[in-house]
Amino acid sequence: MDNKTQIAFLNGSKKREKVLVSACLLGIPCRYDGKSKKCVEVEKLERYFDFVPVCPEVLGGLKTPRDPSEIKDGKVLTKKGRDVTQNYKDGAYWALAACKVKGIHLAILKENSPSCGVHRVHDGLFSGKTIEGLGITAKTLQKNNIAMIDEEEAKELLSLLEEKHA
Repeated sequence: MDNKTQIAFLNGSKKREKVLVSACLLGIPCRYDGKSKKCVEVEKLERYFDFVPVCPEVLGGLKTPRDPSEIKDGKVLTKKGRDVTQNYKDGAYWALAACKVKGIHLAILKENSPSCGVHRVHDGLFSGKTIEGLGITAKTLQKNNIAMIDEEEAKELLSLLEEKHA
């Protein structure tokens, strides 16, 4: 999170900011494997913000559960080789639309996801390894000046807010 965004959120206003959040981080079972990646610290941030949960893959028309997907050569392919790039682009479009309609300036996204990865995504070989890169939704949000943090950075934000409000 850049300094300007951090200062705005830490200064706190009477109006609660809306924040886009990967639904899986809130315990919603929408991941490819039909599970979630619930993060208690992310959930605790709801004390300070109004959450707008999204799963771009589901918004893009993919079912849960679904075949795992990874980005390879600019395309999103399932492990079986099916090209689902357009589903990911559609999901990114709808996530961005939610930000615009709701006046959202910050997103908390699931790292390593082909959709939501803020800093890292899987390597495209289904090897379990990650590489530097942005997921499809993260790239779309970045192009539209939406600040993004992953779940680890969200934990740091929670610590800062708890210190400020202690």
